Amino acid sequence: MRKGGDVIIDIEGRSAAEIADSLRTLIERGALRPGDALPPVRTLAEHLGVNRNTAVSAYRQLMNAGVVITLGRGGTRVAGASTVAQEGFAADTALRDIGTGNPDPSRIPDPSLALASIARRPVLYGEPVIDPELARSAHDWMSADLPAETPMRITVTSGAADAVERLLAQALTRDDAVALEDPCFLTSIHTVRVAGYRPVPVPIDDEGMTVAGLRAALEQGVRAVICTPRAQNPTGASLTERRAAELREVLREHPYVLVIEDDHYSLLSQLPYHSLIGPEHRRWALVRSVSKFLGPDMCLAVTASDPETAERLAMRLTPGTTWVSHLLQRLVHALATDPEIVAGIRAAGAHYAARNAAFAGLLTAEGVPTRSGDGLNVWVPLGAPARAVSEQLMRRGWLARPGDEFALDGTEASDHLRLTVHDLDDADLQKLATDLGAAVRTVLEQSRALGGAWTSEMR
Repeated sequence: MRKGGDVIIDIEGRSAAEIADSLRTLIERGALRPGDALPPVRTLAEHLGVNRNTAVSAYRQLMNAGVVITLGRGGTRVAGASTVAQEGFAADTALRDIGTGNPDPSRIPDPSLALASIARRPVLYGEPVIDPELARSAHDWMSADLPAETPMRITVTSGAADAVERLLAQALTRDDAVALEDPCFLTSIHTVRVAGYRPVPVPIDDEGMTVAGLRAALEQGVRAVICTPRAQNPTGASLTERRAAELREVLREHPYVLVIEDDHYSLLSQLPYHSLIGPEHRRWALVRSVSKFLGPDMCLAVTASDPETAERLAMRLTPGTTWVSHLLQRLVHALATDPEIVAGIRAAGAHYAARNAAFAGLLTAEGVPTRSGDGLNVWVPLGAPARAVSEQLMRRGWLARPGDEFALDGTEASDHLRLTVHDLDDADLQKLATDLGAAVRTVLEQSRALGGAWTSEMR
């Protein structure tokens, strides 16, 4: 029954798993609906006669699976149908969408000519799962950035998200801890949450994953670390040579923790690749997809990993999609080895960097100091609550993406926006910078009028 706006229900169980299953059943049967408040941890523990940590673990399992959300002082509530934002265009909006995270379609290579060159004999069951030409070029591509003489094997999956999901699944069990960058790539948040792993945030600064943050995560017993060495999404940060060396030193004491590097920007990046995978690390994987430069629909990623991880990853492929289409593999190889297309990819990367730098300069001139990192987006520090600023931008015709969506802990209001602006012309760049500067000033003026605090209404 319901009383006083709080849900009082017959939750059962003595262990965390039993309590979580009981709550999940109530949610699935409609006894609890999206937005309903769950009992406080202390109340639930007393009601069931269990330790408080047991109740905490039950809620954490449901939160990691995306079934419930924690709102700080707002308590724990049943999540809606979709609790993780997704990349791409917003549906049904008349506003100018500047939060898509998409590459410029005009800078994605035309595959039509390459398609005509890849038609060969059909591939049958039992043949090698990796096309030989792609295997050779992928090996050269990946080994060039790994420590010399590092034993490695190549695996091909249906994109980076597929690779990361399968890599985690072959190494972890439910409720295992995974170190994630904070703020974090949306797909990584979704992958970890749906699989029921426990995300452990590692802060990001201008040089990438912080040393203190990684050390703290390892002390909490993480069994895997997911790191973006270049063009971290959403911040645009990239590992420096110094920071990478410091992180490798921390990981030397944890050689069997699975380190996954998602180098999603690879050929587009304007910065050198620095790895936190040391020559003596035993469990590792470097993942490079082609979606940012050959198009999001080109669902293919190449993974280089230690032989044991590669063997386990191959086993994870066996029950489902046993191989990526050889037609797609041949197409990727044809495009990625065409000198003219590679030059176009390099030019696209330079274009993204130049447009983002130009916008950062315009914002700085408007009183919103901003640095452009690497990648498709610009991470804008506002000095004001992002959701309030994004609401002001909506009134001016822009649909922005607040940093709250990328945070692992949603209890604190973000003061950043992640904007995709590389496809705006000079006039629109200036207009957006002017409107954003005005929006920030409006929000700060409202804050001062309310005593200088970020109120719940502003969040």
